[in-house]
Amino acid sequence: MNLCVFLLCVGAMLPNKEEKKKPVDYVNPFIGTKSMGHTFPGACVPYGAVQLSPDTENVPHNIDGVYQQDAYRYCAGYQYDDPTIVGFSHTHLSGTGHSDLGDILLMPMVGDVKLLPGSAERPEEGYRSRFSHEQEKASPGYYEVMLQDYDIKVQLTATERVGIHKYTYPAGKREGHVIVDLLHGIYNYEGKVLWANLRVENDTLLTGYRITRGWARTNYTYFAVTFSKPIKNYGHENFEEVKYRGFWRRFDEKNNFPEMGGRGIVAFFDFDLQGSPELEVKVALSCVSTEGALKNLQAEVSGLNFEQLAIKAREKWNKSLSVIEAQGNEDQLSMLYTSLYHTMINPSVYMDVDGQYRGVDHMIHQASDFTNYTVFSLWDTYRALHPLFNVMNRQRNQDMVKSMLAHYQQSVHKALPVWSHMGNENWCMIAYHGVAVVADAVAKGIELDKTLVLEAMKNSSNVSYYQDTRDYVEKGYVPVDKDGNGASITLENAYDDWTIYQTARMLGNKDMAEEYGKRALSYRNLFDDRLGFARPRLSNGSWKEPFDPLNTHGEGFIEGNSWNYSFHVAHDVNGLIRLMGGEKRFVERLDSLFTMHLPEKYYADTEDITEEGLMGNYVHGNEPSHHVLYLYAWTSQPWKTQLRVREVMNRMYRNRIDGLCGNDDCGQMSAWYIFSALGFYPVCPGTDQYVLGAPYLPYMKIYLENGHSFEVRAPKVSDRNRYVKSVKLNGKPYEKAYITQQDIQAGGILEFEMGSKPERDRIYSDDNKPYSLTR
Repeated sequence: MNLCVFLLCVGAMLPNKEEKKKPVDYVNPFIGTKSMGHTFPGACVPYGAVQLSPDTENVPHNIDGVYQQDAYRYCAGYQYDDPTIVGFSHTHLSGTGHSDLGDILLMPMVGDVKLLPGSAERPEEGYRSRFSHEQEKASPGYYEVMLQDYDIKVQLTATERVGIHKYTYPAGKREGHVIVDLLHGIYNYEGKVLWANLRVENDTLLTGYRITRGWARTNYTYFAVTFSKPIKNYGHENFEEVKYRGFWRRFDEKNNFPEMGGRGIVAFFDFDLQGSPELEVKVALSCVSTEGALKNLQAEVSGLNFEQLAIKAREKWNKSLSVIEAQGNEDQLSMLYTSLYHTMINPSVYMDVDGQYRGVDHMIHQASDFTNYTVFSLWDTYRALHPLFNVMNRQRNQDMVKSMLAHYQQSVHKALPVWSHMGNENWCMIAYHGVAVVADAVAKGIELDKTLVLEAMKNSSNVSYYQDTRDYVEKGYVPVDKDGNGASITLENAYDDWTIYQTARMLGNKDMAEEYGKRALSYRNLFDDRLGFARPRLSNGSWKEPFDPLNTHGEGFIEGNSWNYSFHVAHDVNGLIRLMGGEKRFVERLDSLFTMHLPEKYYADTEDITEEGLMGNYVHGNEPSHHVLYLYAWTSQPWKTQLRVREVMNRMYRNRIDGLCGNDDCGQMSAWYIFSALGFYPVCPGTDQYVLGAPYLPYMKIYLENGHSFEVRAPKVSDRNRYVKSVKLNGKPYEKAYITQQDIQAGGILEFEMGSKPERDRIYSDDNKPYSLTR
């Protein structure tokens, strides 16, 4: 297929042929995981609350409580191989392994009005339509498609809080319709919509809201919709069994009645097309109120037409993506800037233009000195995404951490977010990695309330009823008979406790540092000396029997097996090397991880892992292993990181529709790629260090917020010349295995001399190796 078709845009937005290509021109919004479809190609601006995109199916999460496996493929609503589009909804998650949202779906149509979507096999029975990728275009901030069953061209763009639609109906049609479906949702099920309300305020304005109960248990979405043409006629159907209607029964609510309410509301609106076949629709969202949605509408799109707003969206993306300047071939630059694009979708703004937002206590709060954000996939993003923000988007990350601290203050559990979105904690995944994000911000010089930071970190780590924390504190591990993921929880808690130790030490709280320094060594309680692997324990202290270190299921680990999780000790690599029997055995174990054969039975039934995400037994498609390639820096064979990282980048990040080897998980997979392309990676967030690997491109330049720039030069780098011969920082020989946040923030040039053979004698001295709790 011709990928350049996806980079086309509206005429006013196309770059001049003589003009140098801009970062935005390299982005391919369709790159994702083809089998899982966890990407949405629609319109948004960087970190915007509105992510307006086509949904190609509406498979329910469950039917009568029975999970529907096909729902997993529609985590982002869009599946590239599907032949039809159901409609265009305004909220989506980016690359997650679980899902929600798909709020406020609109669909234009002509002909007889249909209020149910129908099926992909027989779309003519509903309001959905067939489409072709040959008539589909996407670029940052813009999406276009032709609905073949109606001959309607749909164009989409967005601001932070408003989705903008432009529909061009077929010439000669006298009347067109717009469906507004308040029942549709991603990971939907019967009963997910708790209530929806829609008001026809006048002949061009709708307001309303809906409340859903999904992954976000109580999600309020308020909206205001304006049409560029007056409504000619309208009506709705409520697809629920209403057993009591009160005195509303005296009205004909289904036809031209200006107030619609219920749990199954699907409405239609008719428009006269005789003057012009074009209709513009602007949909503003708010988490606070319809008044907030109207304010957002007025502030962001008033007086501007679709083309003007599309240009603004493109300009916002180009400015944000220009934080990196790079050299490489077309595929390399497409992968780099698409990855950067993915890191700028979530977390997303969750606040009206006047600073009001809905907190995790479901009260309305006023943000005074920060922008409030939501969608914190922290089990994933603490590893590389938030550290990347600490380099490239420090002001945003400060606001994100302040949002997390506000969450803590509003939480009845007195805990930082675990995995939160839309003013709700959804408790997905394990450990309490909010502390890691806060700790890394402190270590990287982000200004925060130090008293609040320590209070939030300590309380988050001591919620006794969360994942058997009581036993973890008392025994030093989580028994697998108490929690089926006990081994993973223990290892990840130990790292989180180290971040608390590190922060307390930096901020001068010696007692707290001593307490959490001991807790940070809890990982030792899981290592079986006979096997050299981390192994789950029972409540009585005995090892789990039987035990298979290759199995992902039923062995005490989540999204990984013991082979991968045994390396999950980023804060104490020297201590881990000792537990595994010394450096020689440690390197042998690392080598085996990347080269051994993993029988298919160990991943065949794993929903989010395919063979494309594996290198031997190393699982790049899941996050617990992302730091493992860099652990050779603590050994006498650091050149093996240079070998392996480039292999992962070549095999598992490709400029094609199914270019990712696993869920992007709100930007974590992409952040890993950007760091690794630069030639370094934050193995242990909470330190100020980035462990060196090798650059992927000959030249990259980061434009820093403080006005400085940091360049990485490797003019001879290639798939053949992947090995580092020497390194210079600002023209001087550099012998450390890492660079620091201060090195980057000061600006300068990091230069790599590359060669085709490993420099086996290039070994870091103990003083130049990266941080480890055990010296």
